[in-house]
Amino acid sequence: MTNQSLKRKAETYLNYLCNQIPTRRVGTKGNRDANEFLAETFASFGFEVERQPFDCIDWDKGEASLSVNGEQFEAQVGAFTLGCQVGAPLVVVSTVEELEKADVQNKILLLRGEITREQIMPKNFPFYNPDEHRYIVNLLETKGPRAILTATGRNPESAGAVYPFPMFEDGDFDIPSAIMTEEEGARLASHADEMAALVIEAERRPSSGFNLVARKGRVNRRVVVSAHIDAKDDTPGALDNAASVVVLLLLAELLRDYDGELGVELVPFNGEDHYSAAGEIAYLKANQGTLNQVLLNINMDALGSHKEKTFYSFYECPDELKSTVEKTFAAQAGFAEGEPWFQSDHMVFVMNGVPALAITSENFVEILTELAHTPKDSVEQVDVGKLVETAGALYELLKKL
Repeated sequence: MTNQSLKRKAETYLNYLCNQIPTRRVGTKGNRDANEFLAETFASFGFEVERQPFDCIDWDKGEASLSVNGEQFEAQVGAFTLGCQVGAPLVVVSTVEELEKADVQNKILLLRGEITREQIMPKNFPFYNPDEHRYIVNLLETKGPRAILTATGRNPESAGAVYPFPMFEDGDFDIPSAIMTEEEGARLASHADEMAALVIEAERRPSSGFNLVARKGRVNRRVVVSAHIDAKDDTPGALDNAASVVVLLLLAELLRDYDGELGVELVPFNGEDHYSAAGEIAYLKANQGTLNQVLLNINMDALGSHKEKTFYSFYECPDELKSTVEKTFAAQAGFAEGEPWFQSDHMVFVMNGVPALAITSENFVEILTELAHTPKDSVEQVDVGKLVETAGALYELLKKL
């Protein structure tokens, strides 16, 4: 298989995942179609394919409209919110201390300023949920506003390049919510205590999905190569993270005739960009008590940018393993060791005592700040040559391991 033919395949895969599937959000038909395509492709290269099913929700959104005494304000439907049609006095809160004291029951609550500086973790998110986030959610649910408006700024570490970002992105949080810019929130705040009218068009529906695992070789001593397949709404999700999934598909073809001693597991995680992390949870449940059999996790995210190099970083890797990786990647002119980063699925393994190797683009911060989770994250941002190069490097590394 020549590099040119692999590049053509990479372009075909990328176009299908980003342009022919309308959305890869967990719970949607597009997400299931994308995973079925991967399952068929992996199987065609001789991999044993397992589907790990899970329940989730599908969600439709329409428009949001907001007015105070006939004056219109611009608002967007909050992520995974319930819909509503509410008329109630407006209460404005900027800090947790103000929220503790405010009477917001049956009111429309505007959150702005300090309290909205970061996205609140979903109620049932299993991997990270700080006490201050839990406290804010508990306060809101106890105090019982009829709806919440959040005027948020920018926070690329938790919400990508989206502005305004949704302060709540949680299908388990049942207070309807809408989002607006900081500037619009400042304009609305001058109408505190006045009657506001808010309509949010949104609906949740029960749905299902699955996490996919493709295997070759031994199970009790294996390397897991992963890249999340799901994406946010309203984005093609090319760098985040279809490009890395394409590397999994290319690697599967390179491993068509693989019969080595070491087991290989290809895992397109289905939930990294979703509030429920359903695919990750399904994988951990299926591997309860056996993760100590994983020699290494290699996780790819935001890989393949035209700009600069491909970066790799180590997490709890023994020296011998690091040396093998370094020697392998030294043969690739486009690879360099970079700083650790913690916003992807390699941390699922690290938190369970498994060494990990993360691979991303050198301009990872720029991708988060300017492209991630937006329509700008399109196939034009991806250098398919770097995807072929990465697949080849991983193939060589697996042979050495």
